[in-house]
Amino acid sequence: MPAHMPKDIDDAIISRQSVRAFTDEPVSQQMLYHLLDVARYAPSGTNTQPWHAYALGGAVKAALSAEILADYHANGERSAREYDYYPTQWFEPFLGRRRACGWGLYGAMGITREDKALMHEQRGRNYVFFGAPVGFIFTINRRLNVGSWMDLGMFLQNIMVAARAEGLHTCAQASFANYPDIVRKHLDIPQQQMVVCGMAVGYGDMTVPENVWRTEREPVEAFTRFLGFDG
Repeated sequence: MPAHMPKDIDDAIISRQSVRAFTDEPVSQQMLYHLLDVARYAPSGTNTQPWHAYALGGAVKAALSAEILADYHANGERSAREYDYYPTQWFEPFLGRRRACGWGLYGAMGITREDKALMHEQRGRNYVFFGAPVGFIFTINRRLNVGSWMDLGMFLQNIMVAARAEGLHTCAQASFANYPDIVRKHLDIPQQQMVVCGMAVGYGDMTVPENVWRTEREPVEAFTRFLGFDG
């Protein structure tokens, strides 16, 4: 069982992190159903509930991972994502945070900038859900706009926090959107649904360097102005 069980909602939120190595302890279909059952109470504009989820385990998950990973190793990482996640041109402070995240993670794992093969191998672990026993793929109707994507984000956050309340860890993975054709084929996803991301779910191996390392967060004062308060 997990070493750290959150004691309250604040602890569940703060202890959530992108876990990139999992134990082989199984996670049941019933548990995934529970996470979705909690997450469906996420707010959405005029109650549109724009999310679709595909819960994966066993042979289905393995077959999807195998085909994507084979393509990745044969051709390098694709750029077939159907939406823009990152800015076209990076700028500060976002560029600095991105670099600190990437090199901090690789540094914790002992991977240097010269270790291109190790970097390639580590990025490829995305497509096996970092060894998690189960995972999700999430989609959204391509005719919806930015507000619905915000709603989808709140739904995803609910899943991740609900998972922590059960002692589970997660990693949201936009990388699966790089292979929409393969994902769509394996999961029989209708064309009108856009592949947004995946999510690894399982019991985190919190002894490995990539999970011990944590990103830093800006203090409240760095991104907030309090207006109209006495003190």
